Parts: sequence; structure tokens; C-alpha cells
Amino acid sequence: MRKITTLFDRNTLLHLRLPFSFFLLPVFCFAVSQTTTINLFNVIIIFIVLHLFIYPGSNIYNSFMDKDTGSIGGLKNPPPVTKKLYYVSILFDSTGLLICVLINIKMLPLMLLYILISKAYSWNGVRLKKFAVGGWFVVMLFQGGYTFLLVNMSAMNCFDSSWFTANNTLCMLLSSLLIGGYYPLTQIYQHEEDALRGDKTISYKLGVIGTFIFSGLIFMLASLTSLYYFITYYSNLHFIIFMVCLIPVILYYSFWFAKTLKNKAAADYRHAMQMTFISSCCMITCFTILYFLNHQ
Repeated sequence: MRKITTLFDRNTLLHLRLPFSFFLLPVFCFAVSQTTTINLFNVIIIFIVLHLFIYPGSNIYNSFMDKDTGSIGGLKNPPPVTKKLYYVSILFDSTGLLICVLINIKMLPLMLLYILISKAYSWNGVRLKKFAVGGWFVVMLFQGGYTFLLVNMSAMNCFDSSWFTANNTLCMLLSSLLIGGYYPLTQIYQHEEDALRGDKTISYKLGVIGTFIFSGLIFMLASLTSLYYFITYYSNLHFIIFMVCLIPVILYYSFWFAKTLKNKAAADYRHAMQMTFISSCCMITCFTILYFLNHQ
């Protein structure tokens, strides 16, 4: 027990980046909002597993492999990296997997796949992060569509092939596009440090201005997908709510882009985190409203 407690010093706790899990909450909220029936116990368990164990476990493993000295997502001044981070990542992943069994034994391989992919993204033996398009696609799919699958399956208590309906597949696509649009903007201030490690991220390849244009195009595609989805399966009101909630995001994106066009130094950590915070708050609000509208 003492050996375990000594792992959790202040630096280790900071590298877990627990507050950063908030930025991944929109996909969770979207997945819950699109259910027809709710297993509340499963919803609580999958929230605990993802946001308190799996995401922090991935964060701390990424810190261990990258050994960043500059700002990273959710941590402006990362403390020194030690071997403790590796052991804590294993502990968090293992605990998350064990808790998954409380939902359904079928969740075990599904969550294990997520963990393995997240490790492959950072692990030097594979290092998906160094591939611009491939790394972006993996993050887009697994933090987006695959996470929707994990949460919605758990909330619906449905783990067989009948889950893969047309609307659920479309939801996976929409979730992936939302992550795919926002993720390059979180890399925009790390170009120099990524390049030193040989990580040619999609944002690095696109450049600062190219990243803004690319993300804007993906967000437009996500809006068109949401238009088709909400009007096909719900109503015009659902789409209007979605777009109204996006207004603050669009306004800040436009402000930040215009500022960066004048001075590329504006593509920094502070603006990236503000953009992420605003978009997360807006999407959480949107999907919470849709949840109550769908379940009234």
C-alpha cells in the first residue's frame, strides 16, 4: 500500500490532467442524449471509468512518453517526468478495465481496444502521433465515434450487433467530425516541440493558417452532418438548438483566426485552451438540452 501511495506525488497528480477530461465530456453527453432508454447505473460507471481512469491514464502515459517541457493540453507548465508516471498509467488503466465489468463483461474487450490504441498513439514502438493523417484519423475516430459507441452501448445496455443502426452510425460520424475539427487546433502551439521529437502532426503539416482553414472545413462538414441527422431522426428544432449553441464557438474561432492572421504568435496555448473550453461548454449545454427534449 505504501508503494502505491508514494507514486502519487504532486507532479504525478498534475500529469494526470484530471480537469482536461472536461474537454472530452461533450461526446459523453451526446451519447447519453441519443438514447431511447437509460440504464443509470451503467451511465454512472462508464463516466467514472472514462473520465476518472482511462482518460487520465492516457494523459499521464502520453506525458511519460513525450517528456514535454512546453505547454500541453490542460497543463501550461508541466513538471518533470519520472518513471512514476508509467506505473500510474498502468494502475489507472487496469482499474478502469476492472470497473468495466460492472457494466457488462463485453465492455472489457471494447475498452481494452481503446486503451491499446491510446497507448499506440504515444508509444515510441508505434508512435501513431508521428503520422500526420493517420494520427489525426485515429484520434478523431476513437475519441469521437468509438467513445460514442462505448457510452451509448453502456447507457442502452446493448452490446450486440443490433446496436449498429443507421442513426447510431451517423452519430459516430458526427462525434468523429466534432473531434476531428477541434483536435488540430489543440496542436497549433506545439509545432516546434513536436518537430523536435519527429512528430509531424496534421497541424504541423498544415501550418498555423492551414490548421484554422482545415478545422473550419471539418466543422462545416460536421454542421451539414448534424443538419441531415437531426432533421431525419428528430426535428428542425434540434438542429436549431445545435447551431445556436455553436454561435459562441464560431465567434471565438473567427476572433482567434483574425488575430492570428495579424500575428501568428496568437496561435498560443492560452487561446487554444480558451477555444477548447468555450466549445466544450457550448456542446455540453447543447446535448444536455437535447437530452431533456428527447426524454421529456
